[in-house]
Amino acid sequence: MSEIKNGRSVVDVRSPTRLFVICAILLTVLAVNSVRGESSKTELQSTAADERTFLHQEVELDASPQRIYEILLDSKEFSAFSGEPAQISPVAGGSISMFGGKIVGRNVELVPNQRIVQAWRERSWEPGVYSLVKFELKDQGSKTKIIFDHTGFGEGHFEHLNVGWKLRYWEPLEKFVTAK
Repeated sequence: MSEIKNGRSVVDVRSPTRLFVICAILLTVLAVNSVRGESSKTELQSTAADERTFLHQEVELDASPQRIYEILLDSKEFSAFSGEPAQISPVAGGSISMFGGKIVGRNVELVPNQRIVQAWRERSWEPGVYSLVKFELKDQGSKTKIIFDHTGFGEGHFEHLNVGWKLRYWEPLEKFVTAK
């Protein structure tokens, strides 16, 4: 038997049978919700990367912040480490074209040896669609820690970009700075 008190339903649990039935119902509801929750978590995990429009990576390279800054903003140096043509204007507002024109954009903010911020896009993206990339260069003695953030790209691009930065930037850049 239940009644309403202060706007809430109150169940009479004086009978052991009623108490047992109520507990069984509650446990069933909790179990079903738990299974649904696990299913939802799996779905969220599998689609989360597809829906992400930002990524964050950190890498440490055996070179000074000044050296990394120069490599990322010099057409000849960039081409040398990437193995593909690059045209980079090393001034704020200057245009960038890397990997043979597959990546284009503009330098938004340049703080020598500390930070590079670029409006960045893949040539295959819809016209006018840009994302923002930021390289923070932190001096670590004889090394540089790059704190990298890429934001504002479209859904469905996360995995490609996440892997791409590692394969097309960090790994060849690491080989390039250690070879010199």
